[in-house]
Order: sequence, then C-alpha cells, then structure tokens
Amino acid sequence: MRLAFLTQTENDQGTARTSRAATDPRAIVFGDTIVLPLDDTEGEGADLSVAERRVAPEDLYLVVQKGRLFQHHHPDAPVLLDKGRFLLVELPAARAQAIGHSDKPCFTIDALQPGRTVYRSLGRPQARRGRSAHASAAVERLSEETFGEAIRTLTGFPTRLSTSAHFRAAADWAGERLRGLGFDVSQPCIDVSGKTSRNVQADRVGKGTARRLVLVTAHLDSVNHQGGPDSPAPGADDNASGSAGALTLASALAGMDAGHDFRILLFGGEEQGLHGSTQHVAGLPASERRRISCVINMDMIAVRNAAAPSVLLEGAPVSSGLIDALADAAALHTTLRVETSLSPFDSDHVPFIRADIPAVLTIEGADRANISVHTAQDTPDRLDHGLAMEILQMNAAVLAEQLDAQAGT
Repeated sequence: MRLAFLTQTENDQGTARTSRAATDPRAIVFGDTIVLPLDDTEGEGADLSVAERRVAPEDLYLVVQKGRLFQHHHPDAPVLLDKGRFLLVELPAARAQAIGHSDKPCFTIDALQPGRTVYRSLGRPQARRGRSAHASAAVERLSEETFGEAIRTLTGFPTRLSTSAHFRAAADWAGERLRGLGFDVSQPCIDVSGKTSRNVQADRVGKGTARRLVLVTAHLDSVNHQGGPDSPAPGADDNASGSAGALTLASALAGMDAGHDFRILLFGGEEQGLHGSTQHVAGLPASERRRISCVINMDMIAVRNAAAPSVLLEGAPVSSGLIDALADAAALHTTLRVETSLSPFDSDHVPFIRADIPAVLTIEGADRANISVHTAQDTPDRLDHGLAMEILQMNAAVLAEQLDAQAGT
C-alpha cells in the first residue's frame, strides 16, 4: 500500500487533489494534512500527493504523546508524520505491542485504521452566537494576579510527587485557598501503586431545585523522570498551570449566583497513571454521574510553543457539545486558534469519558515543542501568563453558562 500525504493551507480552498482526498472514506485527517491510503494501481503519475510512502497497512500506528516523550523514549521509531502530540508511525506489530505496555504513561500507541479524523484545525473559529452577560462577567472577574500567586506557591515546593510530604503540603495549601472562597473541602485518600496520596475536592451547592453538577479538574502532582523521585520537580507547566488555573476559576466564579453545583478537583497520582481521577470516577454513585453536565480539565496551559496562541480541545463523541461550546467561547472572548480531537489520551478527562460523561481536556495547542515536561527545567520562567489567561477566559465563559442560576430552577 502507498500513503499519499497532502497538505492544505488555511487559505487554500482546495485543489482538485486535496478535494478528492478530503472526501475519500479512507482518508486519515491530521489537521491540515490528509493521509490517503492508495493501492498500487491508483494515481500513478496523476500528481495526487506531495509525498508518498509505501507501508504495510498493519504497521500503521497512531501515537498520542505528551510533549515529545514518545520520541525521547523511542528515537529510532520511524515517524511518517509528525504533528507534535499526534504521530503517525510505522512499526512491526510485535514492537508496537511491546511499546504499548510501557510503564511510563507518557504516550499511547494504537493501530490506525483508514477513515479516521485524528484532529481538526479550526484556526480562529467563527462564533455561532453572541456573548452572554453571565459569561462576560465571569471573564472580567478572572485575575492574572491570582493565577501568578498560585504558580509561585505551587512551584515553590521542591516536588509535588504524589506520595511525598511536599505534595501533601501543596494539597493542604490549595484546600485552604478553596475553603476561603466558600467551598466545602475534603481530601479523600487514593492508592498510588500501594502508597497513599490524596485528591483535593471542593464543592459549592447551587441554589436551583433541579441541579446539575459542573466540574473543573486538574492534576496537582509533578514528576521528574530524568532525576528520579527525590529530584526537583517544579512542574510549572505540568501541571502547576492547570491547578493554578482551577484556583483562578474558582475565585472568579465563587461569587456568581449559581443555580447548579460546582466542584473543583485537584487530583493526585495523575503522573503515575491517572490514579486520582480514575478512583474518583469509580467511586461516584450512579445518580451523581448522571448529574454531571460537563467536566473541563486543564493540563499544560501556560507554555506558548508557537507564534500564535492556541488551544487543543480534546474529548470524545460524548464531549462534542462541550467542545463546540468551548470553541464558541474561544471565538467570542479570546484570540486563540483552536484545534479539536476526539482521541482522548493521558489526562484526567479520560476516566470521565470512559464513564460516558462529557469531558474535555484544554491544553496548549502546540505542546510538541515543550521538551521540559517531567524534568527539573519545567520552571515558572518559561510560562506565558497571557496564554494561560486566554484559555481561562474561554473556560470561564462556558462554566458561567453551565452554572447559570436560571438553568437550575
């Protein structure tokens, strides 16, 4: 089989070849690149592609990674298409299976079948509706000072390794901040490979009578895979940025007249395999699962890796409505370029999606260039607070609409 690689620019309305490829049921869409499988009798001399590669269909795999961690651990793996978080690789099945059983939850590898959209690039999306007063007010209440203070505090701990005393201190600090905002705070214990860690859970009850449950999540822990468990792990982007973002959203939304219940969750054990979120979801009664209207998860929202600020909205079909709402909010309240994916991977939105709960990961859109994750170099001086605030503006607008008092009556 031959693979044809066709790239369409943002301003390209579609040449004959890209138009044919885009509508072909075999096409695999990686943003602006269409990968089209061809048999050996198709398209010879017809200028169908800008590049071609022969490959056995059973050797095609999709890798979804944090930063460039798959390439770091497997530098000799043949990469046919590099889209940063998303890679198209060619591997024998036995090696792919062995890689897939890695004990480092930094990437996933799955057989790739034709006819799949891995992710879409929306560029600067067009809003399909106008601004709401609730959303605009929530955006205005966001404080970059609050975000910066939380970043400084969280990265001031030598590490936030899930089972360490420093993590417990960080959890206590975050819990006190949320309690001061009027949330009811608990710290349920979780198991992390036989050791104890905890989640931070903060709840505010809405005023409505038919209340849904709105969630903001992020992981609080950090890790240093280069130096080991006792090494410095400031985890500024991964994931003090998401946790600081959750605290900033909590501060902005705590004073609104909410009709629905609001929960902030800061998870432990994410870096060791989504332990905190998996155990939280597993422990939810069926009645509470049914009440959850949306989960907005934040991970690595503050390192700007491209000239234009961007965000990836990653979910699953159950999340499609929430993805659309976030894209609308990005168009209305920010300058963010937006990418979307229905291939959820390796962050705390995944356990919710597995339970058929609408959840979306919001993450910087070009994190492929972030080579400092899981090292001592993931430091606060690398963060772009402006980028983080734009992602928070998008999230705050959607959360305000979800929490709207009129919707809970």
